[in-house]
Amino acid sequence: QVQLVESGGGSVHAGDSLRLSCVASGRTFHGNAMAWFRQAAGKELEFVAGITWNGAETYYPDSVKGRFSISRDHAKNMVSLQMNSLKPEDTAVYYCAADQEVGRRPSRREEFSYWGHGTQVIVSS
Repeated sequence: QVQLVESGGGSVHAGDSLRLSCVASGRTFHGNAMAWFRQAAGKELEFVAGITWNGAETYYPDSVKGRFSISRDHAKNMVSLQMNSLKPEDTAVYYCAADQEVGRRPSRREEFSYWGHGTQVIVSS
């Protein structure tokens, strides 16, 4: 059974940093893109960071560009999200996702087949 398990969420103040981690089990994703999404209360799921299979390319929406950084460790079957200069509007449940297809650069939720259960991030002003 494939599982993605996120960790690292918590409550912080504006300007602080957090590092989220997602460990995969049940299969490896060495040839697959991985990503982070988030969903704030009452809002749609939002793409926040993606990384290609080999880590050569990372991509972000303007809302987090320059503040968030995604990375992956094939040896640990893990993807991480470093979040700096956090803002109250970053408050959301953050989800890790993995693409089932090989070699793509996905950013839409329907392109990802595997999802974690999420970790809550709360940023207070």
